[in-house]
Amino acid sequence: MNMSNLDRLRQKYRSDSAEAFHDPDFKKVAATIFDDAGTRQAPFAGVSTFLDAPWHEVNPKSPDFGDLQVAMVGVPMDLGVTNRPGARFGPRAVRTIERIGPYNHVLKCAPVSELRVADIGDVPFRSRFSLNSCHEDIEDYLAKIVAAGVIPLSIGGDHSVTLPIMKAIGKDAPIGMIHFDAHCDTGGEFDNSKFHHGGPFREAVLEGVLDPERCIQIGIRGPAEYLWEFSVDSGMTVIHAEDVAEMGPAAVIKKARDVVGDGPIYVTFDVDCLDPAFAPGTGTPEIGGVTSREAMTMLRGLAGLNIIGGDVVEVAPQYDSTTNTAQVGAQILFEILCLMRFSLALSGK
Repeated sequence: MNMSNLDRLRQKYRSDSAEAFHDPDFKKVAATIFDDAGTRQAPFAGVSTFLDAPWHEVNPKSPDFGDLQVAMVGVPMDLGVTNRPGARFGPRAVRTIERIGPYNHVLKCAPVSELRVADIGDVPFRSRFSLNSCHEDIEDYLAKIVAAGVIPLSIGGDHSVTLPIMKAIGKDAPIGMIHFDAHCDTGGEFDNSKFHHGGPFREAVLEGVLDPERCIQIGIRGPAEYLWEFSVDSGMTVIHAEDVAEMGPAAVIKKARDVVGDGPIYVTFDVDCLDPAFAPGTGTPEIGGVTSREAMTMLRGLAGLNIIGGDVVEVAPQYDSTTNTAQVGAQILFEILCLMRFSLALSGK
């Protein structure tokens, strides 16, 4: 035992105050968590919001987003699924997860306290039965968020919800995309519909709101490869799950940054990108996926890109007895919010 070091530690850390933080970054974060009495709110108390962010009530007919920089919004709609339903319960499940953040030790940020961000509730739907009208409602509501100069961070819902979101964000100029998924989601029409969760990005390209040459899709695998020839034909970059293992996260990060460049991009994360060992609660699980650690590493490597929107989709909690999928969904949501902390889109705001 080094007694001089022990004496130093006793003098520095033997304190009755729970606020005795010495590292300036840690002290700054703690100041947002602990009150003057050194008490922090219990994570299991209070009303649940995304990432324990402030609640900002919005009147859908006449929305006022105040001075928000980022609005987290639930999109509880799964009428576009092709297999197991249930992602309509995703936003509620993600809201119930506690103890995500507040600090990201890799990116060294605490986004909920460093950004003007709030949970603004869910997209209001006119019908729970009509997929087309739900897509119209999503586009209309997200357009209001974008028009207010606020970056939307959405929680689905099935992956079909990303199409109307992209139509709202990319209506003036096409955007790029970093897409984490087991599936390319560029399939065509079947069963008399082209608006299912297996085809949003084909439609986004054809609508002129998504630039395929600035798109990268990561984690792709499974038996439906024959449905996705549009991805490569349109100029998208596809990184299969086995490529992630062979290349390693650092090479995938570099490729993603090279593909999307400095222009505005959207980050979309389908939880079935992860192996079902980490996220079983989803509608179309595919074995052989990336690990949660690989996903977090790849996401963190995107810091500094011009991110103007994002989402986490396909959390279907009823297929998950452990709540692991909602847990990982909340963590991925936190990681994307951290990226927005460093986005060029928020510089000067």
